[in-house]
Amino acid sequence: MAQLSDDCFAFGGELMRTHEALGLLAERLDTVVDTEDICLDEADGRILAADIRSPLSVPPHDNAAVDGYAVRFCDLSSDGETRLRLSQRIAAGDLPDLSVGTGEAARIFTGAPMPAGADTVLMQEDCREADGYVSVPPGIAQGANRRFAGEDIAADSRILQAGIRLRPQDIGLAASTGRVRLPVHRRLRVALFSTGNEVREPGQDLPPGCIYDANRYSLRAAVSRLGCEVTDLGILPDDFRSIRDTLAEAADAHDLLMTSAGVSTGEQDHVRSAVEANGRIHLWRLAIRPGRPVAFGQVGTVPFIGLPGNPVAVLVTFMRFARPAILRLGGCTDTEPKSFRVRTAFPIRKKRGRREWLRVRLERSEDGRTVAHKFERDGAGILTSMVESDGLAELPEELSEASPGHPVDFLPFSEMG
Repeated sequence: MAQLSDDCFAFGGELMRTHEALGLLAERLDTVVDTEDICLDEADGRILAADIRSPLSVPPHDNAAVDGYAVRFCDLSSDGETRLRLSQRIAAGDLPDLSVGTGEAARIFTGAPMPAGADTVLMQEDCREADGYVSVPPGIAQGANRRFAGEDIAADSRILQAGIRLRPQDIGLAASTGRVRLPVHRRLRVALFSTGNEVREPGQDLPPGCIYDANRYSLRAAVSRLGCEVTDLGILPDDFRSIRDTLAEAADAHDLLMTSAGVSTGEQDHVRSAVEANGRIHLWRLAIRPGRPVAFGQVGTVPFIGLPGNPVAVLVTFMRFARPAILRLGGCTDTEPKSFRVRTAFPIRKKRGRREWLRVRLERSEDGRTVAHKFERDGAGILTSMVESDGLAELPEELSEASPGHPVDFLPFSEMG
């Protein structure tokens, strides 16, 4: 388990900025899970635990990139056709019988090993074959349509780096070198619950003044997409002892504890005090919108993440703060969501010193640029805005006002998981 340091954020002081919060997490969180070897069929989305080196070159031999004829470039005429005797036929998986000598060519197929002496391959549709000979046109470049041994991978080179989340192409690359198993970090075990006397499970009756629990379902899906094993502890009432005891019990069997709601300053917000009864809070109030109350701490030695109660705020803060923390705890080295620059189709006015995220959809302008259009309603409780948008436009702290066309970073929702 990762032991977090003791010096914590001063609750009554200045709000912490985003880069400070992310820096604190990067500094104090580390991998908390063991490693295991798994087969390639189970490796998609898992986090690689060690560098992988190739035991062989790929391809292992020079080979043809097309169906055609393998020739010696020095035999070819530069200003007319060249007629060459066919010495052999080589298919993929065959070994060449002979070397290609002066005035000879080999019929060859894609992937087949190049015969000794040949250095160039002409495409079959450019050539004419008859009576054991082939006529080839002039103008081919020396070495054309020939793949070299080790062109893709050199023997003993590193092909995959520890800490990556394995993708289909990574798994294919490992398979191309003959590997059948990969060392990965064990899945992070995450305990998740919601709080609130007014929160009800979907499918139950909904008394007046109550709401259905959207946050826990959103978070469970998002955490699962990161490859974690999720234990759903349900909905806890706004009761200090119940929350305190649940946190303490869950810490014994999990690598991370996560909640939504109950981390603000209201009389019914007991999560922060329950965490402090079992451990400590290291980070609490951030200079952001939406989602100022975001808590990071520990219960015993187990990291704790407390996200806001509003459904938009919970997903925004998950994407920018909880996701990097979860990936880091699980052994991943690339934890920041990918973003790219777009221009706004709307004016900006915001409070200086606070980072904000606006829900936007992308459209292509007449001049071919990608332009962000702001969702018309920006309340932290409007979950439809997350469904009808493509991602978040991130507005830095120093920005307070800008005209349409201002460049901003865009974080696509595809980076949620």
